[in-house]
Amino acid sequence: MATNKNALIRYRTIDKCLQNRSRKWTLNDLIDACSDALYEYEGKDTNVSKRTVQLDIQMMRSNKLGYNAPIITYERKYYTYESEDYTITEIPITGIDMDILTESVEMLSQFKDFSLFSELSGIIQKLEDKIYRESKSLTPIIHMEKNDNLKGLEHLDTLYQAILKRIAVKLNYQSFKSRKSNQLTFLAYILKEYNNRWFVVGRKEGSDNILTLALDRIENIELDLSIDYTIEAFDANTYYKDTYGVTVLNDSSLIGIEMEIDKANAPYVLTKPFHHSQRLVTRYDNGSILISIKVHHNYEIERLILGFGAGIKVIKPRKLRSRIKAHLSKALALYE
Repeated sequence: MATNKNALIRYRTIDKCLQNRSRKWTLNDLIDACSDALYEYEGKDTNVSKRTVQLDIQMMRSNKLGYNAPIITYERKYYTYESEDYTITEIPITGIDMDILTESVEMLSQFKDFSLFSELSGIIQKLEDKIYRESKSLTPIIHMEKNDNLKGLEHLDTLYQAILKRIAVKLNYQSFKSRKSNQLTFLAYILKEYNNRWFVVGRKEGSDNILTLALDRIENIELDLSIDYTIEAFDANTYYKDTYGVTVLNDSSLIGIEMEIDKANAPYVLTKPFHHSQRLVTRYDNGSILISIKVHHNYEIERLILGFGAGIKVIKPRKLRSRIKAHLSKALALYE
């Protein structure tokens, strides 16, 4: 059991003792009560020292934990609360505490689909209830993008456990280009989130090629203990080093892309680079800039460029410039 948890158990025990005014509590009584409480939680004898309980009382009296407990002594040897109604379990939550709790609960809730966080669910519910009772109407300071209606989220935990325990999975997968699903045995290496969608990266059993599967295209999945799970020195950082997005094309060499960014979008691109390889080539007098990146040519990089519309112009390579021009021409034709 962690030391900080032991301390919390002792604080709660001392608090419970001092609330009981039907008996007098000496320091030795508090030591025995703390030892008994830790034995109940740990199942083994724990000798709590006199110094430990003295420091606990000092900590409870202080503002370090927000308690400010009014612990007093009388007759030079007995401990009690000066206020009969005081208890550390009813410490009011401050405005700052409330803000922190609200945003922390919201962020933790994003991971509810992982069993790793299942033990937190009860705590989260208690925090949400406490927040509700303290203030019925709170406006979040941090707003996190989420979509609970996304397909495939129910597969997150199965895949997470498969990767953690190194177990192969058998799944039915239907890509956007296929008319029907195909069954395959898959060795999952990592889970990756991109653009609010989840992907699993690994390889098909019997193949050396790395595949990226979208979770929303998986129809069903189950663990397959009959297959030996092997991992071929896969390193996610190395694998995605030269890629924007999630699609790594094994047969695609790196291309150097030069793009002109207009004045309005230049600050955005400079403060949030497209890729770690991004370099500033030229600053123009009109406020626009020329940047370069070196990545694989994939679907995601085209979507990124097209998303800027007239705010970006591809200078080179010629092939990518032609593809972007063709996409924009088709888009313009839709409005003519």
